[in-house]
Amino acid sequence: MTKYLVDAKPYGYEFDLERTALVIIDMQRDFCAPGGFGEKLGNDITPTRSIIEPLRKVLDAAREKGMFVIHTREGHRPDLSDCPPSKLNRGKRQGAGIGDMGPMGRILIRGEYGHDIVDELKPMEGEPIIDKPGKGAFYQTDLEVILQNRGITHLIVTGVTTHVCVQTTIREANDRGFDCLMLEDCTAAFDPRDQEASIRMINQQGGIFGWTAMSKNLLEELVK
Repeated sequence: MTKYLVDAKPYGYEFDLERTALVIIDMQRDFCAPGGFGEKLGNDITPTRSIIEPLRKVLDAAREKGMFVIHTREGHRPDLSDCPPSKLNRGKRQGAGIGDMGPMGRILIRGEYGHDIVDELKPMEGEPIIDKPGKGAFYQTDLEVILQNRGITHLIVTGVTTHVCVQTTIREANDRGFDCLMLEDCTAAFDPRDQEASIRMINQQGGIFGWTAMSKNLLEELVK
């Protein structure tokens, strides 16, 4: 096993390369591109776009090392049969309902241009894409089976948004026994206060949900 130790909070995060997966959550145009769902809700998408470049560097390094990479996308069936009415109603009350037509097709609908991952982080052949109907990547998906079949025990978690889908996935993973490292500069929330709070929630109390670190700390280890 190839072991690494990343300088992290609240203490060093140790992982075996062969038992670790890089999870890239919901880096979709609907959240990270002008005119998408996130922006139509009135959010400033600058934070979500700003992590594309550091995340690309992490992705390149992970691929070079042969680390297992998984991508997720939040979205629903075209007939909305898998979207709870409460979720539909919340979006419409904010002026951008799931399934409504937007600049990049129907919002958060599988197969639409806006639902897909940004060009800079396109999945390569062999990298699973988890299409999830909820916030957490384990809910109503086969993610856990995929990880178990690969013998994965550790997750390096990135993507958007930190306080919603990223944090939910980390909490789900924690309950299932996975050790999670969240990269602070490869995750983003629309509001900096949510980003700061999420980081603190994850690594507080001795790492109650996991570890957090800057991507440079991981990259420094991977180049050794």
